[in-house]
Amino acid sequence: MWKRSVVVLALGLVGADCMCSRDRDREGKEPVAQTPASPLPQETTPKRDSAEDNAQRMFAQGRSTFRLDTFGDEAFWGGSIRLHDAIQGEQRGGVGSGVTPRAALTLGLKLDSEALPVGVAAQLRAGRAELDTVETMLELLRQDAIVGVRAFFSTEDPKRLRAIGVTCAFCHSTVDDSIAPGVGRRLDGWPNRDLNIGAIVARSPDLSVLSGLLSVDDAGVRKVLASWGPGKYDAMLLLDGKAFRPDGRSAATVLPPVFGLAGIGLQTWTGWGSVPYWNALVANTQMRGKGVFFEPRLDDKVRYPLAAKHKLGRLRAERDEITGKLAALHLYQLALPAPKPPVGSYDPARSIRGDALFNGAARCATCHMPPLYTEPGWNLHEPKEIGIDDFQAKRSPTGRYRTAPLRGLFAHPKGGFYHDGRFATLLDVVAHYNKTFKLGLDGEQQADLVEFLKSI
Repeated sequence: MWKRSVVVLALGLVGADCMCSRDRDREGKEPVAQTPASPLPQETTPKRDSAEDNAQRMFAQGRSTFRLDTFGDEAFWGGSIRLHDAIQGEQRGGVGSGVTPRAALTLGLKLDSEALPVGVAAQLRAGRAELDTVETMLELLRQDAIVGVRAFFSTEDPKRLRAIGVTCAFCHSTVDDSIAPGVGRRLDGWPNRDLNIGAIVARSPDLSVLSGLLSVDDAGVRKVLASWGPGKYDAMLLLDGKAFRPDGRSAATVLPPVFGLAGIGLQTWTGWGSVPYWNALVANTQMRGKGVFFEPRLDDKVRYPLAAKHKLGRLRAERDEITGKLAALHLYQLALPAPKPPVGSYDPARSIRGDALFNGAARCATCHMPPLYTEPGWNLHEPKEIGIDDFQAKRSPTGRYRTAPLRGLFAHPKGGFYHDGRFATLLDVVAHYNKTFKLGLDGEQQADLVEFLKSI
C-alpha cells in the first residue's frame, strides 16, 4: 500500500524545480502579468458589437486554446522530464531510438488528417505511408498533426526539438478514423480512451523530479505509471498521494467526455466545481502551465498532504498564461454538443420501450432528468445512495459522486462505465441498479433500457 504519493504526472505532474511561483500573501502583491488571448483581426468597417459577434469571436479563440494552447506547460514536459528527447532520439541529441508515428499510434496518440502534410493522407489510405521513421514523426509534429501535442523546435537547429507541450485536446479529443485507425478528422470533446498517458510519460529519460518530490525511487514512479493503462489518468495523485485503492487496484479514473456540458452544474466524477474551475485546476496543477490558481480547500494537510505541502491551491506565476483564456475556452466547451448515435447502432423498437422504463418503472429519470439527463443544480449523491464504495468520493472535497449526464454514451464504451470503468458494459450498469434498488426488471426490460441509453 502506498502511503506516500507515487508519481505525478501526465497531464503534467509537478516537480519542485518546475513549480510556478507560488502564492505567498495575496495582500500587497503586484498584479500578475497576463498573457492575452490570441489577437483577433480588427474590423475594417464599423459593425454593431452584438452578443452574437462576441460569441463568435470567443468561440474561435476557445477552439484555438482547446486545440493548440499549452499554457506554457512545455517548461515541465520539455524542461523537467525531457519528453522531447525521448521523441527525437539520440541521433538528434536526445535519448534512445526515438518515437515513430507507428509507435505514437500504439500509445494511443491520434493524427489530425486535416493537418497532415500534402500527400500523406492518400498514402495512408493506400497503406503506403512511411510510419517507421523519427523524421516523419518530427514533420508531423511540425505540422501540428499530432492531436494535443505541440512541438517547439530549436532556432539554431530547426531539425531538433527543444521542448514539447500538451493541450486540452491531448486527453479530450480523438479522431473519426476516416483515413485509417487513429487517423482522421478531430472529434473535440470525445475522450481518448486509447491514450496511454502513463506509458507516454514513462518514456521520459528523467523522472527524477517526480521521484524526488514524492520520495520514491524511479522504479516506484514507473510502477504507478504502468498501473493506469489506456484511457485512464489520476488527477488526484498530485493532491493526495494515493496511487492505489485499498484493494490494490490503480486509483486512476477513466478520461471523461467534455461534450454536452451546457446546462450541467458541477463537473468531474465527484463534482469538484464548474467547467472554468476545473479548467483552471487542470491547466495549473496537472498540465503544469503557468498561471494563477486559488483553491483554499487544497490547504487541508490531512486530505491533500501533497497539495498543501507544495501550495498547489495558491499558485501564482510571474506571467499568467492561463487566466485570460479561461472565458473563451469555457464558451467553446459549452458549445460542443453531445454526438448523436449513428443509424443502426441501436434497436429503435427496444429503445422506445426502454424510454418508457427510463421514465417509469426503472426510475432512472429521478436523477437523470431529461433533457440534461442529470439533475439541474447540485447534482451529487453520497456513495451509499448508489450502492458503491466511497474511495474516489472521499478524494473530493464533496465526498460524493456526480450524477453523470448520459447523452453520447455510445461514443465512449471503451474502458468501461462509471468513474473507474468498473462496469464493462451498459448492461452491467443496469444490472447494478436493478439489484441495488430492487427494481425487479427482467432480462428483456434490462436489454430495452440499454438500447434506450445507446440512443440518447
